[in-house]
Amino acid sequence: MRLVVLSFAALFVASPLAAKPLTVHMGETWIFAVAHGQPAKARKVDAKIAPSTGEMKVSLSSLMGTTMTIANNSEHDYAYRATLVLAEGKAGPAKSCAVPANGRLAIEHWPQKVAAIRLSDFKPAPAGSLCP
Repeated sequence: MRLVVLSFAALFVASPLAAKPLTVHMGETWIFAVAHGQPAKARKVDAKIAPSTGEMKVSLSSLMGTTMTIANNSEHDYAYRATLVLAEGKAGPAKSCAVPANGRLAIEHWPQKVAAIRLSDFKPAPAGSLCP
């Protein structure tokens, strides 16, 4: 009986309430939803796939340093935090930005090449918000 209780406790701890940031590596494209301020139901996709209603799509490329495109197919603009993951795996400078709603696209660029970008802390933003 104790084993069953411990198994259920492990499932509860691993639930969506314990959502984590999404790490997008160079050359990858992901689609995800936002739940409790974090990326949820994330899945790696082909770059040609469009996000469904309520989802976002993010791609990372090495164009002139590092370029991230993110499309938001939800009804809300979102502010979010982007943290650079440097080649040696250490976290680099973070930036707070916004992505507009209704299928529109935001593009961010950093002059240095990075290994990945970590996205987290999504919050609804006022319509028309831009990166500070």
